[in-house]
Amino acid sequence: MASSPPLPKKNSEYQEAQYWDERYRHALDTAPYEWFGDFEAFRDLLEPELQREDRILVLGCGNSALSYELLCGGFPNVVSVDYSPVVVAAMRDRYAHVPVLRWETMDARALSFPNSTFDVVLEKGTLDAVLAGERDPWTVSPEGIQTLDEVLSEVSRVLTPQGRFISLTAAAPHFRVRHYAQPDYGWSLRHASYGSGFHFHFYVMHKGRELSPAQQALGARLHAPPSPPPSPCFLQDSDKEDFLSAIEL
Repeated sequence: MASSPPLPKKNSEYQEAQYWDERYRHALDTAPYEWFGDFEAFRDLLEPELQREDRILVLGCGNSALSYELLCGGFPNVVSVDYSPVVVAAMRDRYAHVPVLRWETMDARALSFPNSTFDVVLEKGTLDAVLAGERDPWTVSPEGIQTLDEVLSEVSRVLTPQGRFISLTAAAPHFRVRHYAQPDYGWSLRHASYGSGFHFHFYVMHKGRELSPAQQALGARLHAPPSPPPSPCFLQDSDKEDFLSAIEL
């Protein structure tokens, strides 16, 4: 049985290339690691969103077998990028027998592809790593918001006018929708979930379509100033039962 990959000492290390280089130092000799399930776990959701001729970009591929499984599933035009040159080299070696698959070292915040290069951009866990250092998922820091916006702006840029962005994540809608629901990206937004027991989340954004009014309202809240903390609630003396009415459940 393959051993589990090393965990970082603190979550913010998930944002550092050095951590991923060390994690993937032996990637060629270890089994693929699948964030949020393997291909079969979400295949029924993913395949209806794809067409055989699609040009697909896998963003933050790691040592996942997803790119190879897409090829085996009948989608031959797959490019995979990661900002760890260590894992990119390992994946090129692992799949040297299928030269149609391309592997590139690239930062998701500054993709080197021309505009409108891909019909589909697919990410699985990459954006979770981008936000891993956040202390409060309800109140993402300005730096976190900016970093995620840089990635999503690049995704929108490299998509064709009718392209699709597909995001697989552990982040439920109340955490992630506000980031995706920005009109500047020029896409619509749909959500589904998958998995048994613990559920993961599957988001599909279609370029050339519009967000719903409710989604636009959520997106606008991302940039609103934080609400002031609520006033403290002082309980009455414990020998009177009416103090119970002051407790907010």
